[in-house]
Amino acid sequence: MSPSPEDDLKSIRDKKSFIETMQGNDEIARKFFEIQIDLLPLTSFTGLFETLIQKLEHAFSLPYVWLSFIQRSDTINLIQTLSSSEFLKQRLSVVEEKVFSDIFKNGASPILCHKDTKTINQLYPAGEKCSIKSAALAPLSFRGTVIGSLNHGDTAEDRYQPGMDTTGLEQLTKVVSTCLSNIAAYEELKLNASRDHLTGLLNRRVMESALDREYKRALRYSEPLSLIILDLDDLKVINDGHGHDAGDAVLKYLGQKLLEMSRESDIVTRFGGDEFVLILPGTDSAKARETIERLRGYFANNPMRWSGTTLSVSFCYGLAEIRQETVHDPASLLKQADLLLYEAKRKKNSTARVIQMKR
Repeated sequence: MSPSPEDDLKSIRDKKSFIETMQGNDEIARKFFEIQIDLLPLTSFTGLFETLIQKLEHAFSLPYVWLSFIQRSDTINLIQTLSSSEFLKQRLSVVEEKVFSDIFKNGASPILCHKDTKTINQLYPAGEKCSIKSAALAPLSFRGTVIGSLNHGDTAEDRYQPGMDTTGLEQLTKVVSTCLSNIAAYEELKLNASRDHLTGLLNRRVMESALDREYKRALRYSEPLSLIILDLDDLKVINDGHGHDAGDAVLKYLGQKLLEMSRESDIVTRFGGDEFVLILPGTDSAKARETIERLRGYFANNPMRWSGTTLSVSFCYGLAEIRQETVHDPASLLKQADLLLYEAKRKKNSTARVIQMKR
C-alpha cells in the first residue's frame, strides 16, 4: 500500500523539524564552544566570571545569568574577590550549604525548572525573584568539590523545560572548573614570586617596584614619603644559642607584628636576611619616628616566647625622607636610609664594646 499524500506531507514535516532541530543544536553547540575558547586565556577570577556572564547573556539573549556560591571556608576568598566587582556584585548570591544541597540533591548535573520556580528562590540574587519563570542551574566544581552553580533565568516559562539537552551547559561548566583550577595555580605562582617564603611579606623585588610607584606619586602630589630600614639585633646570637628554627621564628614574629601595626597604606617588606623595609606614604620623618617608637615600645614589652623561654626582639633602623637634600630618586631614598642604618649599627656596636670593657 503506497503512502497517502497526508503521510508524505507528515514525513516531509518530520524531516524538516528534525533538520531544524539538528541545526539549532549545532548553533547552540557552536556558541558554547566559542564562549569556552574565550574563557581559557583568562588569568583572574573576576575576569573569568565577568566574561562568562557577559558572553552568555549576549550569545543566548538571556535576561538573567548569575552565580550562586556555597558559604563555607573554601569559597570565602573567591566570594570576596568577586564581590569587589560592581558588575558581579549584582549577579552573585551566597547560600548555605544545606540550601544548595536540598536543591541539587548533592548531584553534579544541571537541573531545569519552569512554571513553579519557588524551589530555587533562595539561589536568586536580590531583586530577581519575581521575574524569573524558568531556569537552568549547573553546578560548578573547584578541585573536585562543588562550590556553587552557574544559573540562567528567563521570563518565559518554556525557555527551560525538563528533558531538554544540557550537554553544552555541562561542557561549559567543566571548562569553567578547569579555568578555576588554572587561575588558582597562576595566583599561587604570582604569590610565591612576590612574597618572602619565610615571613610571607612582600619581597625585595616587589618592594623596589612599590618604592618607584610611591616615589612618583609623592612627587606628583607634593606629599611626604618616608622609608625605614629595620635590622633585627643579634640574629646570630639567637641562631647560635637557640638554633636556626628560633632565629626563623623571631624573623616571622617581627615581620608579622610590623604588618599588624602598620596602616593599610604602608608597605611592609622583607629586604633580605635580617632586614625589613617599611615604605610609609604620606608620612614625614617626624611621624615616621613616632612609628618607630611605637614599634620599639611594643617589642620591649612583648618578647617572643620560644620553648619555655623568652627571646627579646629589638632592632636598629635607618630613616630617610623624600624631602632630604641627598634624595633625588627612589634609589637614593633607599641608599640614604641604608647609610643611616649602618651608622646606627656602628654606634650600637661601639656602645656595646664600651660596656663590655667597663665590665
